[in-house]
Amino acid sequence: MANHVSSLKRARQDLKKRALNRTQRSTMRTAVKKVEAAIAAGDKDAANAALKSAVSLIDRAGGKRLIHARQASRRVSRLNAHVKAMA
Repeated sequence: MANHVSSLKRARQDLKKRALNRTQRSTMRTAVKKVEAAIAAGDKDAANAALKSAVSLIDRAGGKRLIHARQASRRVSRLNAHVKAMA
């Protein structure tokens, strides 16, 4: 455990940040699952709506370094391709 005041503070900040990162990552994954479920159901309108919110969350996660920027781009590209393939 940390002994200095600054390292104690850093440990407290890390706990808060870790919890925030976990919720944001979970929210992003849930949005992706909603897109995949709409694709599996064959509902194009729901898939497009879910895709729009999922892309926003994925891009935000990539920008905040929750996931790598290239991974964010790859996820968006693949989801978009799956939705377009429904037509």
